[in-house]
Amino acid sequence: MSGGHSAYVPKSGFGKWMDARLPLARLVYDSFVAYPVPRNLNNWYTFGAILSLMLIIQLISGIVLAMHYTPESTMAFDSVEKIMRDVNYGWLLRYMHANGASFFFIAVYIHIFRGFYYGSYKNPREVLWILGVIIFILMMATGFMGYVLPWGQMSFWGATVITGFFTAIPVVGDTIHTLLLGGYAVDNPTLNRFFSLHYLLPFMIVGVVILHVWALHVTGQTNPTGVEVKSEQDTVPFTPYATMKDLLAMIIFLLVLAYFIFYMPNFLGHPDNYIEAKPLVTPAHIVPEWYYLPFYAILRAITFNISIPFTDIVLINSKLGGVIAMFGSLLIFFVVPWLDTSKVRSAAYRPLFKQFFWIFVIVCIGLGWLGSKPAEGIYTTMSQILTFWYFFHFIVILPVLGLVEKPKPIPASITEAVLAKSGNGEANN
Repeated sequence: MSGGHSAYVPKSGFGKWMDARLPLARLVYDSFVAYPVPRNLNNWYTFGAILSLMLIIQLISGIVLAMHYTPESTMAFDSVEKIMRDVNYGWLLRYMHANGASFFFIAVYIHIFRGFYYGSYKNPREVLWILGVIIFILMMATGFMGYVLPWGQMSFWGATVITGFFTAIPVVGDTIHTLLLGGYAVDNPTLNRFFSLHYLLPFMIVGVVILHVWALHVTGQTNPTGVEVKSEQDTVPFTPYATMKDLLAMIIFLLVLAYFIFYMPNFLGHPDNYIEAKPLVTPAHIVPEWYYLPFYAILRAITFNISIPFTDIVLINSKLGGVIAMFGSLLIFFVVPWLDTSKVRSAAYRPLFKQFFWIFVIVCIGLGWLGSKPAEGIYTTMSQILTFWYFFHFIVILPVLGLVEKPKPIPASITEAVLAKSGNGEANN
């Protein structure tokens, strides 16, 4: 889908002159107007455009907020309050940025699960998938840094707890912890570091997003059937077909975001974060933002040491084990294209995989719920069970299913699937 002659024809003298020197208009036309996309894309494929829109919103609102924010430990909390009260539309910018982060993660989680369901990570799209995972990890780092900036109670203590886990890493852990904090405890140097990184990382995300879109245009977009494009009949131009579908999805998504901004702006936040940070007063229950809760549950699920059998020599203590499990739950995404041994992409034609996929979704939601609960009693036991299943899904289920599952018959082409679905002999988009 990446090949073919460009159909762009400049219509003005200036356009021809510019096209011969910097063919930016040709690039836009070939990438977002005439670019062929599979004709059977459903609404789950609109979240790429939604994520692009949310990235723009977060960048613009973040840049303006940074103009008024003071990254100093004795002034940060008050500067946020000043933004809310004294800056023109500061309340709107702050709520847009805070709730926008949550909606950014809602969209990216849906985007990732759609990729799992339709096998978007399979050959030849491994690099496309890996770039997406890098974007996700950069988003998580950016969000964590940003959560510290309001300098509320949960910001301060969340940073203290999460960064403290780096000390579990042998040899280099204490050094990493000290460099990250700028000292031996969360304080003003920490705030300055996090502010700088929170401002820098989004621009790194933009760079990786450009590579991600580039890789998408090289390999072509997947589709619900998982069948590659075989002819021009299988595709439609990106504009107006995909653009109108994306535009409608973006409008609906923004309407939901607007509802939260104007009617329940603090619903997704933690009430303790509206109290200024107090290093000598520990909150009763320290939790990160909701979009980190599944990984936080995995971190806390490891409550046991791994020792050499029949000895008291500890190889991995519980703290280090939790850090390994948490980072492992993210890093395992990088090798998913090679863990899934099935030749069939889409879960629509994999009945067993479809069942295990929905079990996996429930497990992830369950981990998110457990991450918000105290690390004690039945909650810890449930976290350990779901953490085991999380890794079991990737390490055992994905490889084994590819060997034992009998998939349904796959259509010969996208057009055949569309015609079969319409049932009237006419190809519908």
